[in-house]
Amino acid sequence: MRHLKVMLEYFYPWTNSAGLYYAREQGWYREAGLDVEFTVYDPGRGDTLAYLARGEADFGLFPSNRLLVQREKQPVVIGVAAINHRGMETVQTVRSTGIRRPADLSGRRIAMNPTPRGLAMIRQLVRADGGDPDAIVVVDAGTRELMPDDIAAGAADATFGSYWAWEILMETKVPEEERIVWPVDQIGAPPYHSYLIGTQEELASRQPEMVRDFLAATERGYRAVAADPLAAVSIYERVIPYFPKDLFERSLPLIASTWLHEGVWGRQRAELMEPYAAWLADHGILADRDVWRTSYTNAYLSGEAAR
Repeated sequence: MRHLKVMLEYFYPWTNSAGLYYAREQGWYREAGLDVEFTVYDPGRGDTLAYLARGEADFGLFPSNRLLVQREKQPVVIGVAAINHRGMETVQTVRSTGIRRPADLSGRRIAMNPTPRGLAMIRQLVRADGGDPDAIVVVDAGTRELMPDDIAAGAADATFGSYWAWEILMETKVPEEERIVWPVDQIGAPPYHSYLIGTQEELASRQPEMVRDFLAATERGYRAVAADPLAAVSIYERVIPYFPKDLFERSLPLIASTWLHEGVWGRQRAELMEPYAAWLADHGILADRDVWRTSYTNAYLSGEAAR
């Protein structure tokens, strides 16, 4: 039995990993001779991509933009499957701020993690609606996602970053009718894969059948949960029992809608990768707008996804 360490994309498991957990619970990895361990990264030692680059994990989930940035400097990790086919982030506010459209964020305080990519994104969203991106006041929230309660209490006027299929669904004292939430891909963000699965390029070259077996079992898991999202609720009750069951029940159907594109699982799409890389290059986040071409491969996927 081949032991595999699979590193997830966040500080704790959340519903985007449901296909992985479901595949393990059903014994589909074990059928392929794989003993799969799921883990999360220690931020003091880097993110999932850093662990993969050092060979301290076999597979991992990570944002596509971070892969492109890493590949420019260290072409070690390669994407082998797509998890999501749309952006997850939102801009959110509450009605008491008087903000009614993205342009209204001009001159207002936006709580966010001020990474180069995040700053470029929020500036584009404001500009796309006719606002002044130079007038944005950034509140550095680090990796913390502020809740509507924080906005209502005056910590900021709006937030950028919380996922519409996760944090936005969490319990808040602010009534639903008082909240305003804009998914970024509906207000001017470029299209992109939120998360990919990747591994070391050398490992994939050396053990191609193992990679294919892992991805085949993973695809079974994601397809099964996409067909019946609530089938994974009991898994998360065990894996992250500190969150309420109704959060899983609300999140899973939403996140599952991002896993397939035209019925196909896993295919990393040039029509998402190329314009996203160009956008990152236009905003000084990448030097090479063509780095996407060698950053991923669909060769280890099955059927139509491998084309």
